[in-house]
Amino acid sequence: MPGFELFGDAERKEVHDVLDSGVLMRYGFDGMRNGHWKAKELEAALQTQFNVQHAQLVSSGTAAVSVALAITGIGAGDEVIMPTFTFVASFEAIMMLGAIPVLVDIDDTLTLDPAAIRKAITPKTKAIMPVHMCGSMANLDEIKAICDEHNLILVEDACQAIGGTYKGKALGTIGDVGCFSFDFVKTMTCGEGGAIITNNSDFYTNADHYSDHGHDHVGNDRGAETHPFLGYNFRISELNAAVGLAQVRRLPEFLEIQKKHYDILREALADIPQVTFRTVPEGGVESCAFLNFFLPDLDTAKSVMTGFKENGIDVCFNYYDNNWHYIRKWEHLKDLKSLYPISQEVRDGMQYLETKTFEQSDQYIARNISCLIKMSWTEEEVRSRAIKMREVILNVVSSFV
Repeated sequence: MPGFELFGDAERKEVHDVLDSGVLMRYGFDGMRNGHWKAKELEAALQTQFNVQHAQLVSSGTAAVSVALAITGIGAGDEVIMPTFTFVASFEAIMMLGAIPVLVDIDDTLTLDPAAIRKAITPKTKAIMPVHMCGSMANLDEIKAICDEHNLILVEDACQAIGGTYKGKALGTIGDVGCFSFDFVKTMTCGEGGAIITNNSDFYTNADHYSDHGHDHVGNDRGAETHPFLGYNFRISELNAAVGLAQVRRLPEFLEIQKKHYDILREALADIPQVTFRTVPEGGVESCAFLNFFLPDLDTAKSVMTGFKENGIDVCFNYYDNNWHYIRKWEHLKDLKSLYPISQEVRDGMQYLETKTFEQSDQYIARNISCLIKMSWTEEEVRSRAIKMREVILNVVSSFV
């Protein structure tokens, strides 16, 4: 991760096909295309890769989440349960629909805690959205059971975990609908883009229409298409889809590299008593996009991070004070700082953030270090990195004794 590290002739060929035709839009202009339909090809490839019936490309992972919620009927005043550890796009996508993000604690999977979910359910709850952060998954069996018990929609945000599996099924295919991001720093990239995947034909039809201004896509005359319902513009371009088409064909190659590098780093740290790894639910297989481990406390984690930086060990993160990924620094959400008026219903629904604390999440995030796995490293570089990481951690933990 990310896929742009290994751009090559395959990506260039697909992009040149689009430029040679001159048709950058995914719909229409049939006669000019020379047979090239990159978005359609990528959707078919995603269906095959993840053994799912339907895939709909959109303009971003954020769009994918918002469209996924919209097509399942989530909207004004509905509550969507989401984790405290994610990306700001999660609550942005919910609020875009006039729905209310209900943030709850994570557990040692670094994803939604099922016990916290149960405490957060109200009559307004309509969906649960686990976010499979940093390459691994939530306890999906338990969360799915909660959804079934309360008749809730399960939306899987697998934007950071493409290629991971749970009990033999691809992440994103376990819930009612799944979401991927193909932005520039994902394992598989389009530059900008995202996708919704589902086995529900009605949800797919809704996604196909909703993401293109409500067009029904019937016939060959775009101007004559009708609009069964309101929609918006979340289309991907053919240029972005072309890059993704090359990348999805290479995804098994990317995942193999990630796992090889992940295994080397994990093995180097595995026998350090003060290091524990995130819990992966039984039957789960990580995408290996990140290596996540816990240290005894925040001070130890911060000291290790300082040691990493001093020794040239980059792309490792402690998210406790991170502006993008953890609730502690989301003042713009807590204070509802917006360029436009937010409905009173949403304002009332989010008053809980004025006083709500997340001690359980703090305990996990404070102690966690998340190391991105780069595909462009050589094996020699990975082994050298592993030695340095081990040395830094051992030096720090010995100083705390």
